[in-house]
Amino acid sequence: MTQPKINLTQLKQYLKDRSQAELIADIAELVKRFPAVKDYYQFKLDPQAETEIATKYKKTIADEFFPARGFGKARLSIAKKAISDYKKVCDNEVGRIDLMLFYVEQGVKFTLAYGDIDEAFYLSMEGMYEQALSTMKKSGLENTFEERSRKIVADTTGIGWGFHDTLHDIYEDILGAR
Repeated sequence: MTQPKINLTQLKQYLKDRSQAELIADIAELVKRFPAVKDYYQFKLDPQAETEIATKYKKTIADEFFPARGFGKARLSIAKKAISDYKKVCDNEVGRIDLMLFYVEQGVKFTLAYGDIDEAFYLSMEGMYEQALSTMKKSGLENTFEERSRKIVADTTGIGWGFHDTLHDIYEDILGAR
């Protein structure tokens, strides 16, 4: 028989019943066990560390496509998880858009290096590109990332699966009519 999952009310009651020393010990244990928790507190204690934290997540993405040794595996789930984890840790729109565009840039670079990939790969790149552009428009950051967004489209010229055309259409639909 499985145990029922705890809910937020139960967790709050548990935390309220703990002493300050026990809470400190619990948080210290979380920081040791979970790198994302460590990053979260690093950002809370030193907001200037955001650049360092973003670099760490960029490295995770880059290593999926172009590791220091061997060939990239392009496990998109791991690269996308880095973006998701970053959002949970920092919740910084500029940094998140930067990571999303970096993901697409790495995907384009990977395609140019190794040739056409499969449809699922391109759909993931297109979806992330659209999400990045939508987020930048909603946040009023178009000017910050416009050149980079345009370069991604230009770099895809000649890539199959309609990839270039789709990215071009996404760009025009979201940023083109300004």
